[in-house]
Amino acid sequence: MIGSALQAPGARPAPGPRRRADAERNRAQILAAAERLFAEGDPRTITMDRIAKAAGVGRATLYRSFPDPASVAVALLDTHERLLQGQLVQGPPPLGPGAPAGERLAAFYLAMLDLLERHLPLALGAETGPERFRTGAYGFWRVHVRTLLVAHGAEDPDALVDTVLAPLAPELFAFQRHELGLPVERIGASLAAFARGLLPATARS
Repeated sequence: MIGSALQAPGARPAPGPRRRADAERNRAQILAAAERLFAEGDPRTITMDRIAKAAGVGRATLYRSFPDPASVAVALLDTHERLLQGQLVQGPPPLGPGAPAGERLAAFYLAMLDLLERHLPLALGAETGPERFRTGAYGFWRVHVRTLLVAHGAEDPDALVDTVLAPLAPELFAFQRHELGLPVERIGASLAAFARGLLPATARS
């Protein structure tokens, strides 16, 4: 057909480059503002109204991208978690492949504690309560730890894996760090010893 194609009745025009650029800019503003809010106060006090005002966007614009504050926190935390996920898959040992299962689990604990130490407000906003188990990141950590348990020959890894991940709950880390006052190095040393005791190098099957 010569000229522009006819538009089917009722069809919506495809979003142009300007609309996409506006959406990307709004998303970047929202995430930047939300990261500041999560870093400054109690994650439980962060509301969609506060995020919209801080980002300088309307509520409708915010809700087009995110349904609630937790989803904003998940998007922010996802960037940091993806870096760690890449190290688990392709990084050098002991965090990456090539080390005994116990050493890899110990390295994973230490890396996760570092992530929680640096981004605890986001983790508390994104991964508290039952919702923690429904995030994509938790699914990734679960697959990783289960793989280590299977490689070591642990009995019933499906029942054990969530117990092994339990010490990394953001609420527990917050309690240990800010109510008990435990240094992150002390928490890490304890978890690393637990990992090596659970999956000792001499007990492969």
